[in-house]
Amino acid sequence: MSQILIAILGAILIAIVLVDAFETIILPRQVTRRWRLTRLFYLATWKPYVYIACTLRPKTRERLLSTFGPLSLILLLSLWGVLLVFGFAGLHFAVHTVDAPDTLSRLGMSLYYSGTTLFTLGLGDLTPHSPLARLLTVFETFLGFGFLAIIVGYFPVLYQAFSRREVQISLLDARAGSPPSATELLRRHTGTHGSEELYNLLRDWERWSAEIMESHLSYPVLCFFRSQHDNVSWISALATVLDSSALVLVGIDGACERQARMTFAIARHAVVDLCQVLKQPPRKLYPERLTETDRARMRSVLHEAGIMLHDSDSADLRLAELREMYEPYLFAMSELLRMKLPEWIRQGGPDNWQTSAWGRITGRQGEQKVPMAPEHLL
Repeated sequence: MSQILIAILGAILIAIVLVDAFETIILPRQVTRRWRLTRLFYLATWKPYVYIACTLRPKTRERLLSTFGPLSLILLLSLWGVLLVFGFAGLHFAVHTVDAPDTLSRLGMSLYYSGTTLFTLGLGDLTPHSPLARLLTVFETFLGFGFLAIIVGYFPVLYQAFSRREVQISLLDARAGSPPSATELLRRHTGTHGSEELYNLLRDWERWSAEIMESHLSYPVLCFFRSQHDNVSWISALATVLDSSALVLVGIDGACERQARMTFAIARHAVVDLCQVLKQPPRKLYPERLTETDRARMRSVLHEAGIMLHDSDSADLRLAELREMYEPYLFAMSELLRMKLPEWIRQGGPDNWQTSAWGRITGRQGEQKVPMAPEHLL
């Protein structure tokens, strides 16, 4: 009776791992089922990891948090492998694949045999003694080959999606500042061909938002992958695009309202769906991202750049309505992932492209300039 129970538990364990791996790696769509091994794994590891990171200095904390995404992949794949070994060990124990003088020794030998078979070591020191045991061995070997093949193909897909995401975020550096802000993005798209450049930018970010939604819904682990620089993230980039689109929709004379509406729609769709896949309900922002004083200052900054933002009670109400459509979802993801939301107005400082370990490019007096290479090396 105990052998049957162990066999049933082993089969259930194998089924849980196979279904979870299929949904996580192979199935290219959102999985809404609440109780999943992968989800439980991230719930059990992310919060303690954040707790430890929050006890460290900001720079060290950010470096530690940036390792969680890649590290969690290794740990999750290892967990799947260990559970498969234990699951097949239960089946081998039940069918008496290997002989041993007592139950405890046979259980240990079954674990060893299962491990060497799943990972296709082929040591040959233990051999199955019955047709059923041989069939089970062949099946486990086949599954081990398939498991390793899926892992080999999984990592390139993830890192290609991560690279595509980060390229667009890097392009935002010179266009919206570091960290990015909606006011700075609009201010830098003024003058000759400014409206055309803004239209192209919003069109590109419409496609980027769709790619984010597709890739991060299929592979939610990408949400934990952080950008190269501490002051930018995919959440801050998405928030900046939504903020900018909202400002254009509220009313900026001569701006590309139609494209802003399309970009806002798909970006908001991505934010809501990602909150759903991360199981994060929307939360009210605290403190307020855009106060009345900030709104007045934002209008002043845009006015100095030649951008006339509509100033009326109806415009303020419209902006508040648009913000309510996406900010609570952004705030929920920001709190979970420990990624800061950007300010509406840039607080100053150089962009990332203007700085390096040897100084920074600036035209202001009293600040260090990056030394130029000798002319014969240029």
